[in-house]
Amino acid sequence: MENQDPRLVAFERLLNIMDDLREKCPWDKKQTLESLRHLTIEETYELADAILDNDMEELKGEIGDLMLHMVFYSKIASEQKAFDITDVLTAICDKLVHRHPHIYGDVVAEDEATVKANWEKLKLKEGKKSVLEGVPQSLPALVKAARIQEKVRGIGFDWDNQEQVWEKVKEELEELKVEVDQHTDRIESEFGDVLFSMINYSRFIGVNPETALERTNKKFMKRFAAMEIMINLENKVLSDMNLEEMDVYWEKAKQQVGE
Repeated sequence: MENQDPRLVAFERLLNIMDDLREKCPWDKKQTLESLRHLTIEETYELADAILDNDMEELKGEIGDLMLHMVFYSKIASEQKAFDITDVLTAICDKLVHRHPHIYGDVVAEDEATVKANWEKLKLKEGKKSVLEGVPQSLPALVKAARIQEKVRGIGFDWDNQEQVWEKVKEELEELKVEVDQHTDRIESEFGDVLFSMINYSRFIGVNPETALERTNKKFMKRFAAMEIMINLENKVLSDMNLEEMDVYWEKAKQQVGE
């Protein structure tokens, strides 16, 4: 026992606790795959927040919450005689070994792009009908667009350089402007094209679009909250102010909060 890997000890403890909770806790006993689903999604977003906030203590807790959910799903599946945690771990280990022939085989891949390309080709050989088959339908649209573009890039369907992509962005912006000026029913479609092309461009300049937008959201919220505090301290009412008056406090808030 003294030489046992502490990671295995900790994981075994979690499995044993899950067994206890499933048997003895009224709430845990009632849970199903479906009832846990929305909770898992919520926990995933909490994990994402911790990453953006660079809060390592919070991140540790959120990783634990998600790990518990994975064990919980496996426990329920084992009760249904579908699979258990051993099957889950064995399957992912086998898949990782199979899809990393440059590590566990004789394939050479010295850069990230080659690894990704090999990954997509292997998935097609495994019986996937489409390169895009693995993109979840319920992903938020912005994240889905990024995943679609990453997937097709893996098999070589991509632009050669960022200048070409930037030209495409400008082209889509011009097409949107034409539809807006003419008040056509194609405005929404063209707006979607602009967003898709911007997300494409983000890949070429090394920016994660979801992260970038969320950081901007957080920045705006902090500045707006600071503006509200300033206005309240002067016994003014935000809703009674005009935009010009608000803008004075907005500039002060930007200086106070920064980037």
